[in-house]
Amino acid sequence: MQGEFTIPENFILAQNLPKEETEYFKKHFAKVFSFKYGNYEGVHLIESPYPPRISHLPIKGEVEIEKYTINISSKKIIINSYTKQGYFLALQTLIQIIDQYKDTKKIPAMKIEDQPKFAWRGMHLDVCRHFFTVGEVKQYIDYLAMYKLNTFHWHLTDDQGWRIEIKKYPKLTTVGAKRKESMIGAYVDNTFDGKPYGPYFYTQDQIKEVVKYATERHITVVPEIEMPGHALAALAAYPELACTKGPFEPATKWGVFDDVFCPKDETFKFLENVLDEVMTLFPSKYIHIGGDECPKTRWKECAHCQELIKKNNLKDEHGLQSYFIQKIEKYVNSKGRKIIGWDEILEGGLAPNAAVMSWTGIKGGVEAAKSGHFAVMTPGSYCYFDHYQGDPQTEPLAFGGFTPLDKVYSYNPIPEELNAEQAKYILGVQANLWTEYILDFKSVQYQVFPRMMALSEVGWGTSDSKNYKEFEGRVINQFKVLDKMGVNYAKSIYNINGKVIPNNNGVAYELSTSQNPTGIRYTLDGTTPTANSQVYQNSIPVSKSMTIKSAYFENGELKSAISSQEFTTSKTTGKKITLEQQPSENYSFGGAFTLIDGIIGNIKQLGKTWLGFQGKDVVATIDLGQKTQFSEVYFNTLENKGSWIHLAKSAMISVSDDGKNFKIIKEIGKDEILNAKGKIKINVGNQNSKYIKIKIENAGIIPAGNPGADSKAWLFVDEIGAN
Repeated sequence: MQGEFTIPENFILAQNLPKEETEYFKKHFAKVFSFKYGNYEGVHLIESPYPPRISHLPIKGEVEIEKYTINISSKKIIINSYTKQGYFLALQTLIQIIDQYKDTKKIPAMKIEDQPKFAWRGMHLDVCRHFFTVGEVKQYIDYLAMYKLNTFHWHLTDDQGWRIEIKKYPKLTTVGAKRKESMIGAYVDNTFDGKPYGPYFYTQDQIKEVVKYATERHITVVPEIEMPGHALAALAAYPELACTKGPFEPATKWGVFDDVFCPKDETFKFLENVLDEVMTLFPSKYIHIGGDECPKTRWKECAHCQELIKKNNLKDEHGLQSYFIQKIEKYVNSKGRKIIGWDEILEGGLAPNAAVMSWTGIKGGVEAAKSGHFAVMTPGSYCYFDHYQGDPQTEPLAFGGFTPLDKVYSYNPIPEELNAEQAKYILGVQANLWTEYILDFKSVQYQVFPRMMALSEVGWGTSDSKNYKEFEGRVINQFKVLDKMGVNYAKSIYNINGKVIPNNNGVAYELSTSQNPTGIRYTLDGTTPTANSQVYQNSIPVSKSMTIKSAYFENGELKSAISSQEFTTSKTTGKKITLEQQPSENYSFGGAFTLIDGIIGNIKQLGKTWLGFQGKDVVATIDLGQKTQFSEVYFNTLENKGSWIHLAKSAMISVSDDGKNFKIIKEIGKDEILNAKGKIKINVGNQNSKYIKIKIENAGIIPAGNPGADSKAWLFVDEIGAN
């Protein structure tokens, strides 16, 4: 198309435009342009002549309710859409276009035909660990609208607080909406602030206000009421709903707790009454009922639960969880709604009409889709925005993990294991923001931006890893918009990204930045780099222990945080390593190479430097390349029982010259590992071998009396070295 559209000072709007959506557009530019309605003179926006077609998820073709076209010529802008929702999305695109060209006041003529790939494009917000005001929640919803996300998942109840008024049960908020103190700092520090928190909750009028606000922006609010686990705040208010007598209090620590809802008649009546009030407030098709991380400890010890298992011919406590979920689902279905839950609702058999939110990986979503159930993909390794997005050493304290912008952008919500027919059951994608380490709304902004932009393109179906640098450039342009909005976004992409790579002499350290790489300066002696330090040109060989510090400079001025990486080399550093079992997806950064990259893991930052294995042993074989002398083997393992992370149970070292026939040279047990506090150094005597095999045994099933009892323990392992 040829020509340019000149942005006028006075916009003339067509008379028949949808009122609420057009008012949103006018409000956005209220300080820039004036508006009036006319008979298609000058510039006009016209709603589609197509008849409205309203559908409900997830019937075939329903995504078309969000389809639109924009035609921009030299004299007019015409929007075509099937629905008001499509019209609103078109306005979001038009806002972006006008913002992009408003300085030159010239928009190139163009035609845009657009619609999303996925019907569910969501963001989640946990308001239980830390609370956010109605105004802040509305801001969050505005961010979703801005980037064409259409589902707000509101996590309203958990162990640490109950945040929604239920008129039939007032103690849920008088007791359950406050806690005596909160954990602060890294979990391993086990430190508390000693300050009462709350009572914080939303009144039903406030809930209605938020739902109305979201609806005006064509965003569905999906409430989450956790069950049967994550229930301590509710049990503190109504202890008779537990398997034991209590007393209970809202949790002050983060993590998972043994006391859960007991599946008895009065519990189900309580939950039905709660859900009645919830469903009156939220018109969403789906009601999220949690279902995750429910320890079975109390159920195993409970005579009523055991009798229920026997009476209903259930296999075990996992079958009892399925019984619990199915009973709730039947009630929710009777009200014309459907349930969605975290992938643990698959335990013991999935409820007939339930949808799955797949968070522990993609397995839950695959299993659901293959059995004809709908799924929303939200795997922690790609979609948990409480994870680090940059070098943990330069980022605010986060939950763990490492999910930078490029990784979010690379995600494909359709698992490769699904055929075309099964893939139709993938409703879409969602990112989650858990707030254990997010104390205020500025921190919320920091964790979601700019990653929400990547999620938006993943959900729309336009992301492509091959085009990441182009996307990154658009993100940087969007920073100007966020600056004007006063958003505290993360600038992690400006910082130096360090990557350890193998080379002939061990490992090398590769530095990169979103900016001109010639601006990178570095030092090898641990001193702070200046504009006059060494100019980065090629990857830096790491042939001995050292500390590399780096930063980005522009015209002699520091423009990034100072990145620092300490290397501790050994005879295994950079050698070939294989694992018999792969780490869990959420904690797999760098794969097996992470175990011999020369970087010792930080016990307070489960980001880039640890591999995590749930219920699996670590069996690693290292090829030293030639027969090599050594007398010590070392490795590190973590303990953080609140997060289900347990020290290794045992370790065994073997050696070989051919990689096939191994001889055991040393074994250590649980006591030695415990006494060493996970920092294991094993004297193996004088050895001269080509291969080292180490088996590090997982603790197995978490014993009773521990968080997550009866679940598979996590084993976190880092650097395996030899000297």
